[in-house]
Amino acid sequence: MSSVIPQTRFSVLDRSRTRTGHDAPDALRDTVGLARQIEDLGYHRFWVSEHHSVPGVAGSAPTVLAAAVAAATSTIRVGTGGVMLPNHQPLVVAEQFGVLESLFPGRIDMGLGRSVGFTNGIRRALGRDKEAAGDFATQLMELLGYFTGDQSAHPQVHAHPAEGLKLPAFVLATGAGAQVAAAAGLPLVIAAAHGEDEMLRAVDGYREAFRPSPWGERPYVVLSGSVAVAGTSEEARQLLVPEAWASAYSKTHGAFPPLEPVDEVLARPMSDRERALFEEALRGHLFGTEDEVADGLEKVLGRSGADEYLVATSTYDRDALLDSYRRLARLAGLTRTGT
Repeated sequence: MSSVIPQTRFSVLDRSRTRTGHDAPDALRDTVGLARQIEDLGYHRFWVSEHHSVPGVAGSAPTVLAAAVAAATSTIRVGTGGVMLPNHQPLVVAEQFGVLESLFPGRIDMGLGRSVGFTNGIRRALGRDKEAAGDFATQLMELLGYFTGDQSAHPQVHAHPAEGLKLPAFVLATGAGAQVAAAAGLPLVIAAAHGEDEMLRAVDGYREAFRPSPWGERPYVVLSGSVAVAGTSEEARQLLVPEAWASAYSKTHGAFPPLEPVDEVLARPMSDRERALFEEALRGHLFGTEDEVADGLEKVLGRSGADEYLVATSTYDRDALLDSYRRLARLAGLTRTGT
């Protein structure tokens, strides 16, 4: 066993991806069912995501889905990865998380992101514009103020039942967004969206700029990414194929399709551009046998000094996905709570 992996928490983010032959309600039920299994395997958190008007992704109301997950589980922490704060009024977000924390005390995480809807039509439907992401830091301070009771944006307005409650808040960020987390004294969740070196620079900058706050006394870093573990390297790589094709398709057609079986994707004729995007989407992930993935995790955790790894793997074959999480739990030495 390595010297770094046993000291690291492991958690799961599920995006409620639809699959061919399985509609959006199936995807949401799959997410709740997976949460029970992930809890049994000993993972620390289970998070759900927010996407609006994105074909292929059923998770559009993360606080509602988090409530269903929390009700279906008993010990695992449950949260959002994340609520996209620019899409919402901070008061409403505070109220929603206040309700969640009141119903499931000590188990709720408030993961917050700064993305807005990815098309003009979606942003108009949400009542937002592209510049709304620039107000994220201000919105974040207002939101946190509803919990402490000292927000000043709207005097005499209180968020019930959030006021007085304390639950972990996280900032999902890349690049400059890491500085928002540092200034607020919040944990950082970050992925290598623009390469591992850039991610590590952002992590270093976050630690250097971190200011202790009532929400955190020291920097806390959560790395996020896809991890696929199987009996062979090729089997693990195939777990990544359905999402890689969906990513390539989205960049050429403007919409995520449902995930397809590996054999169908590999038999599909692709244009040169689609093939290049598909191959690109297969890079940058951790995959392989348990020994290979352990070696990869040891390196990235050692370089980053991360406290936690949030695994966000999507694939068509749910049995293979669960087997991957089972193998990862084994190599990480997680403690099972059930069968």
